[in-house]
Amino acid sequence: MKKILIFILMATSIIAEGQLPKKIEINKTYTLPSGLQILFSAINLKNNQPKTGDKVKIHLLGKLTNDTVFVDSHTGAPVATIVGESKVKGLDEGLCYMHKGDVALLTIPAALGFGDKQMNNVPPNSTLLLKVELIEIIEPAKPFDTKGKDTVKLASGLKYIIVSKGKGIKVDSGMNVTFHYTGFFEDGKIFDSSVETGQPVEVPIGKGKVIKGWDEGFPKLSVGDKARFLIPYNLGYGETAYGPIPAKSNLIFDIEIVKAEMPIKAIPFDVKGKDTITTASGLKYIIVKPGTGVQAANGKTVTVHYTGYFTDGKIFDSSVERGKPLDPFVLGEGHVIKGWDEGVALMKTGEKARLIVPYQLGYGEKDYGPIPGKSTLIFDVELMDVK
Repeated sequence: MKKILIFILMATSIIAEGQLPKKIEINKTYTLPSGLQILFSAINLKNNQPKTGDKVKIHLLGKLTNDTVFVDSHTGAPVATIVGESKVKGLDEGLCYMHKGDVALLTIPAALGFGDKQMNNVPPNSTLLLKVELIEIIEPAKPFDTKGKDTVKLASGLKYIIVSKGKGIKVDSGMNVTFHYTGFFEDGKIFDSSVETGQPVEVPIGKGKVIKGWDEGFPKLSVGDKARFLIPYNLGYGETAYGPIPAKSNLIFDIEIVKAEMPIKAIPFDVKGKDTITTASGLKYIIVKPGTGVQAANGKTVTVHYTGYFTDGKIFDSSVERGKPLDPFVLGEGHVIKGWDEGVALMKTGEKARLIVPYQLGYGEKDYGPIPGKSTLIFDVELMDVK
């Protein structure tokens, strides 16, 4: 984890009734009756404050009093949590005093932290220093207003209601569709919502990757549309329970289409006339386009785009078709198959190469997902970045 600056605590003010003054001073520590201390380094009094039960997105940088860092969300996405439901009471209490956009240091005594229990690398009875940035207060999902809107029933039993029309392209089967959704039971209780997580979902439509009601219903919509689907259980999750959804559940989904586009089709590299090099391990590689950037090597973090083929040319996986490179990984540490650890280390940034990986350097003698045992695999790889 990254080394951080030591926080300097300024003058301390004890709050007798647990309420912060209307005029809060930056870099002044306020002590609450619970023992929680809060010091603001940025404050936005005009913004809203969360309350218990609200969903929020925060960045956290946590350390112990000996400067040991035990959490740092800045290496990835912000943390989504519900105020009042975290494992750290001091964090829940502190968030209720913050506004959207605030940054504060919470000094949390053990009684409001993990107590006398060991929690990962946090020893028992530890005081926690949490630097918290309140990025967003996520509004709870609200059902669409469908009063006065026509309900269309299809032969399958699917019903849909157009709540508002968008101005984008029509969704067609085969497209990748990005959308927000909230799922309700018939009694109105929410069982899942991308609106509440703040992250839209992307799925392929018409390929059997989603429930039948979605595969049938989405092509009735266009980008920008808001619609309600009323899905009978046989077009949903059927007669089997699925997570929080009981068997034979009729479901309601409020949908907003954000984006729709035909998927990118991976095109095999043209290796005609290119030399094939065989290494001592049995790996074969063909340089399709030489790189001019940084040389990859064991211990370096790399980012790649790839498409994997069986020897008959059938694709079994492709970051290209997903439209997103593989998450960065460190070479030589076994995060990927041996053929990749060896082959990618031969490449430079910007290089495109074909790796022909014998099964001993791939997934071995046993089946692995869609890959049969003892499969020789072909990977078209583009090295995007080396750090």
